[in-house]
Amino acid sequence: MAGSNSALKIDELGAPTYGGPIFDADTHIQEQDFSFFERYLPEKFQKDWLPARKYGPDGEFGMFIGEMKVENSEANPDNIIPQPGRLKDWLRAIATGEQLGEGIKPTVDMYEREARLAKLDEFNVEACIMFVGHFVSAFGQIGMMAEKLGSEGACAVFHAWNQYLVEEWSLNVDDRIYPTPVLALYDLDWAVAEAKWLVENGVRVVVMPMGPVDGKAPADPYFDPLWQVLNDAGVLVTFHVSEANFMHPLIRAWGEQPLQPRRSGQTAWQWMFAYSEIPVMMTLASLVYWNLFERFPNLKVASVENGCEWLPRFLYKMDKMRGMARSGWWPMGQLKERPSTIFKRHCFVVAYPEDDIARVVADLGGDASCLLMGSDYPHAEGVPTPHDFVEEGCKGLTPKQVEQVMYSNGRRMLPKGRTGIVG
Repeated sequence: MAGSNSALKIDELGAPTYGGPIFDADTHIQEQDFSFFERYLPEKFQKDWLPARKYGPDGEFGMFIGEMKVENSEANPDNIIPQPGRLKDWLRAIATGEQLGEGIKPTVDMYEREARLAKLDEFNVEACIMFVGHFVSAFGQIGMMAEKLGSEGACAVFHAWNQYLVEEWSLNVDDRIYPTPVLALYDLDWAVAEAKWLVENGVRVVVMPMGPVDGKAPADPYFDPLWQVLNDAGVLVTFHVSEANFMHPLIRAWGEQPLQPRRSGQTAWQWMFAYSEIPVMMTLASLVYWNLFERFPNLKVASVENGCEWLPRFLYKMDKMRGMARSGWWPMGQLKERPSTIFKRHCFVVAYPEDDIARVVADLGGDASCLLMGSDYPHAEGVPTPHDFVEEGCKGLTPKQVEQVMYSNGRRMLPKGRTGIVG
């Protein structure tokens, strides 16, 4: 039984052990190929917008959107991927520039529904959120192209992905796999219609690009028709690490170039300030300060694969800056509660296994209630199995905190059932 004391132990060396169910808040599809885009993307968009892995005019193989290469993706003609769960090797490769060693072909559980369910049984995972696979590398390219070519094609590409999930996975696989269709704010009418269609098809979780669109914060009341649909259906909104287009002008202002290969072309400055935690902090703070959760109290939001070590300082600073701006401009009115209180009620954060989670929890006053585990399966930068997160990430936590991170926080964020609305 979830939460049973028999599942929670500390071994004789003081390391946590855990034998209960697991809610894995960060897993991925690993697409075998991109041929499904040819089936679901209308013909009129395929010349300029079709995602594909192919050789370009320069003879180099890569991911393309139409004829535009996605420079920050890594692809090879044999679709060989790094072995899953090579976190320490992946970190070493990042630091040294070494290769990860011999790769593998994607296994069937990485791209087919029934095989993935069997893998969950093997891993003792009750439920997981399943994110975009290699296609996530294209988010930044699609956003850039939407600015230049218009949003219609970009929305069509995202709908093609969403239709693939609906037709070939379903959006809620037995309350065990929750695939993530994509919503974007490029076109409000499209976003509202797409959200309603997703709700009709049983969606539980969506993923959205981080940041503002066309000079509007995501919680600007202009976008309220979309938030209303998601709020009423209890849909969880996630922000997974990906290219944050709104950071590109800042990157260029510092004499650097965005959309570079992640491991070989992104500078240390970009890793520090333009990727992962800074963009998601800006996005989440904007949602809170713009009073989104007072208007839409059923909304839940999760940061995924952006780590958690930033969280204590972030909550402290949000509260402090509320005080600094008390007499300033509040676009949707003053907050009635501390920002940190609002955040903890509505927001969740997936920790990296290499984070010092025990210190984070201590800095939060012992409160582990908004932290989640994520294995990142089948990516190399994760743990070999979801259970390995206990040993890698949960040292120093109490048995109750281990259980919260490994299971009950995720299940509270995304309860079983159709709507996911909680009090």
